[in-house]
Amino acid sequence: MKKIILSAIMLMGLTFAAQAQDISKNALGLRLGGNNGFGGEISYQRALATDNRLELDLGWRNRSNYNNNGYDDRAIKLTGLYQWVWNIDGGFNWYAGVGGGVGSYSYDDNNTSYNDTFAFAAGDIGLEYNFDFPLLISLDFRPEFGGNGYYKNNYGSDVALGLRYQF
Repeated sequence: MKKIILSAIMLMGLTFAAQAQDISKNALGLRLGGNNGFGGEISYQRALATDNRLELDLGWRNRSNYNNNGYDDRAIKLTGLYQWVWNIDGGFNWYAGVGGGVGSYSYDDNNTSYNDTFAFAAGDIGLEYNFDFPLLISLDFRPEFGGNGYYKNNYGSDVALGLRYQF
């Protein structure tokens, strides 16, 4: 019985070791989504080991007539996530992460101006594909909690497409 249990443990260990894949040291690009109107973010990923990394995203917006209410709306947001990466097959990976961020927003409704800062906690789960040339494409879901009134009911989320150059 001990031999069977030991064999099963070794087999599982070899399976996980065989799925390990080196991720690129650096990746820089865009993350395009629709998180409460942020839309686009500049995204940077830095490998910390062969299967985890740090992702930093800087998003901003400046738009008038938000939701047809006459507001002039501006915001900036910085998000940091620690991610674990697992190989699925070939160049396909899936990843999950946790982190948070800070932001600042303001709006004018023709009568009053409002400015505030906010902090939030975030999660991340997604799929990515590493091409044979230095392009990484990903699709992820990111829930964000908190926001000091910035998010409706203190919750915001988005699905985004990421395109990054790896170096």
